[in-house]
Amino acid sequence: MQEDNPTEHLWSGVKAIKLANEVFPEAIVATDVGQHQMWTAQCWKFLKPRTFLSSGGLGTMGYGLGAAIGAKVGNPETPVVLVTGDGSFRMNLNELSTVSKYNLPVVILLLNNNTLGMVRQWQGLFCDKRYSFTDLGNEIDFVKLANAFGIQGAKVDNSLDLEIALIKAKKENKPVVIECLISKDQWVYPIVPAGAAINDMIFEGGEY
Repeated sequence: MQEDNPTEHLWSGVKAIKLANEVFPEAIVATDVGQHQMWTAQCWKFLKPRTFLSSGGLGTMGYGLGAAIGAKVGNPETPVVLVTGDGSFRMNLNELSTVSKYNLPVVILLLNNNTLGMVRQWQGLFCDKRYSFTDLGNEIDFVKLANAFGIQGAKVDNSLDLEIALIKAKKENKPVVIECLISKDQWVYPIVPAGAAINDMIFEGGEY
């Protein structure tokens, strides 16, 4: 991946997802629910049908890890990447025990902005930035958590370290949790306000 400064702080969830796509172009991809789900749908270049596992508008936070496990069991020779957020991952992270028990080489790309990103975005856009109960804090050490389950973990905050971690994961073919520190102020666009028509969608910069 060519960048002017690959060691500059990553911040961007989109950039992280695109880099994972470059390293695992043939992967089956599962997502949880939130901003990371939308970014994945927008920018991952899928090569085959039925390789994107997402609960869509059902909003089932915690769906992704189980979906990734099932995909890997059913397709043992195909790379499986889970793109998740720190909010969704908390909902079902106990299933790391299943990943560990059966040594399933699932690559977990955990985009951590220490907040419920999609909820915070809606509060920012439609509630005059009156943020309420979306800050999750940073008290969880996801690398140590992965290690507690016998799974490798890495924490990255720039593109170079993320690329190294992804390439290592592909080479070793073992389960891994890669925590990417991103900005809570990166939002998903376009977005349709609740109850509005498609032609009322909001684009980046507030344009309609």
